[in-house]
Amino acid sequence: MMEINAMRPTGKNNFDSLANVIGEFKAAADFLSLSPDQRAFIEDPRFSIRMTLPIRLDNGRIVSLKAYHTIHSIMRGPSIGGVQFRTSVDLDIVEALAFWSTHRCALLNIPFGGSYGAIECDASMYSLGEMERISRRYMAELSQLIDPDNDVITDDIGSNQQIMCWFMDTYSMHYGDFVPAIALGKPTDLGGAKYTIYPAASGAALCVTKACEYLKINIKGSKVAIQGFGKVGMNLAQILDKAGASIIAISDISGAYINEKGIDVDKVVWHQQSNGMLDGLEGEVDVEKMEDPMSIFELPVDILIPAAVELQITENNMFKIKAKIIAEVSHDPVSPIADRYLHEKGVLIIPDILCSSGGIIGRYLEWVQNRIGYYWSEERVNTEIQNLLGKALDQTIEFATQKNISLRLAPAVLAVSRVAKAAELRGVYA
Repeated sequence: MMEINAMRPTGKNNFDSLANVIGEFKAAADFLSLSPDQRAFIEDPRFSIRMTLPIRLDNGRIVSLKAYHTIHSIMRGPSIGGVQFRTSVDLDIVEALAFWSTHRCALLNIPFGGSYGAIECDASMYSLGEMERISRRYMAELSQLIDPDNDVITDDIGSNQQIMCWFMDTYSMHYGDFVPAIALGKPTDLGGAKYTIYPAASGAALCVTKACEYLKINIKGSKVAIQGFGKVGMNLAQILDKAGASIIAISDISGAYINEKGIDVDKVVWHQQSNGMLDGLEGEVDVEKMEDPMSIFELPVDILIPAAVELQITENNMFKIKAKIIAEVSHDPVSPIADRYLHEKGVLIIPDILCSSGGIIGRYLEWVQNRIGYYWSEERVNTEIQNLLGKALDQTIEFATQKNISLRLAPAVLAVSRVAKAAELRGVYA
């Protein structure tokens, strides 16, 4: 019988994302009996860089922003990963995200390795013109290091379709040709994939639905709380609302907004799209505002969805969790100690490597279409996303059941085994 949860291996620090992902890698490598040489070959990043980006502001001042980029692996194909614009970031976090990207692509069995990047800034504090200069400078620094057959970048926290267009245009100007496949998450007018439902959200919804089926929870009428109301959180709220779930709480950095009878999601989406955040929502929608965004984790819900940043559920708040299902839509939102405690409590945690994979599938399909110059219908794109993620889910559950291992360990083992096999077949270039 498959163990539904895992007791995650703890790294050198419970709040260290890089240590946590390395801990999960080592657990998978132990299960596979990989030799020290095999582990070293596929564990360390191909390269990591720190950059300083001088940016001229609208007022004439020049500021220097820290930026990072890591290519973890190209064993199974070009590396792929997001670029984040956020203040709480460093090279360790970027390396952890790149490591996860490698494993996620291997689990999904799509021909990519992992990379990631970040610019240390609060995008909301800069004008449109300043954001364009920041984006173009970042890509200008990277343009000699990446290409569509080596490393491609996608949207992530703080970025959007327009930023992907600036990335693509900057690279194309340096290259001297139109290169749409270098930046993914673009609008359809510049080669983006066609889909009505945001892929990361539709993938997470599929995982939540599967978890509800397993626990025999009727998703219709289930109570849901979503931490983070960006692109993924907002679209996921719409999908679950249409499926009959009751979204009773949402949050962002401005606070938590609660209505135990259910929030009018359509009105919230309108407010979010009009204002860029949830601040002021209590004046337009029937909700109670809690100043502390973290208070959302204490609510008696069936499904809790962390869709913000890393390490939100820790030993500081794990005792207050009342949810039956936690869907890890963000990267590494549950610390190892909290994961162990919640496992013993019987909470089903859908690991991020599965729950947050819809987005990378959508970007893979965009890359394929950009490379061949032929664009599929919206119906085909949506079908491909559901099929690829559904297959990975089924394989993971089957493998976990066969090997009698946890739903946390099983995807890591499948991913590491595929990367290790690629490394074995390729060998070492003299």
